[in-house]
Amino acid sequence: MGKGNNASIVAVWISLVSNIVLTLLKLTVGFLSGSQVLLADGVHNAGDVIATAAALSSMRISKRPADDDHPYGHGKAEVLGSAFVAIVLALAALFIGYHAATALFEEPVEASVLALTAALVSLAWKQALYMYTIRIGRQTNSKGLIATAYDHLADVYASLAAVVGIALAMLGEAWSIPYLAYGDPLAGIIVSILVLKLAYSMGQEAFDVLMEKAVKPEKLGEYASLIVTIPQVKRIDRLRAREHGHYILVDLRVSIPGELTVQEGHDISRQIKRAIMERHADVDEVLIHLNPWYE
Repeated sequence: MGKGNNASIVAVWISLVSNIVLTLLKLTVGFLSGSQVLLADGVHNAGDVIATAAALSSMRISKRPADDDHPYGHGKAEVLGSAFVAIVLALAALFIGYHAATALFEEPVEASVLALTAALVSLAWKQALYMYTIRIGRQTNSKGLIATAYDHLADVYASLAAVVGIALAMLGEAWSIPYLAYGDPLAGIIVSILVLKLAYSMGQEAFDVLMEKAVKPEKLGEYASLIVTIPQVKRIDRLRAREHGHYILVDLRVSIPGELTVQEGHDISRQIKRAIMERHADVDEVLIHLNPWYE
């Protein structure tokens, strides 16, 4: 798990540095060209810098081992970081939508090749970052890194809309079609809707984990199929599991023959725990209560 944790931290650092560079690029080019969608996207990226820094901090905290005050570990710190990213994305979406809407009632600015180039660079860069971070995030089951990856995906949408909007404005000038000049702010409105939708889904997932929503039934079924492979297990009385950030806690009650000794019951518990944790690397703890079973 050490290598996976290091890979997650490196991925977040790469994301943080990339967001800083892209923020400076978009804001500078946006001011020089007067592109509303590029300026809005630059402010969105500035929010990403804050969100990525929060994700980095929460991931560091989540990797701390369990202690007396936090006996189940610090995994939910990542979920809090994910929720913060969702809030930043929602605020960025509202900001983008507001400025794009007001731009529709103003004189459209002249489309710029410089702005188009910056949007294309951002699109390619963010797509590469998304593919990189989502791959490592899923491998390590890091909620913070997955949230960062979806943040990059929102930027992909934003950059794509910026490319389309600026390109339409340039075509409008070349073909003398004045309505196409508003392609830039219209693209900004589309971006705001897409980013807001993404923020909602991220926030909903973080809320579910914080409220300790049970894992999917399919996952519980996989645990149950492993438990019944232990010959002494006669019945599964209760099986629950919840996500605790980047790992899962399993809680179960099983019935075993009542005439078995305490030592034999202890050994059966260890077999059950080993059976689940060897097949599911994301399970950090299995809490087992044994009930007596008689014919």
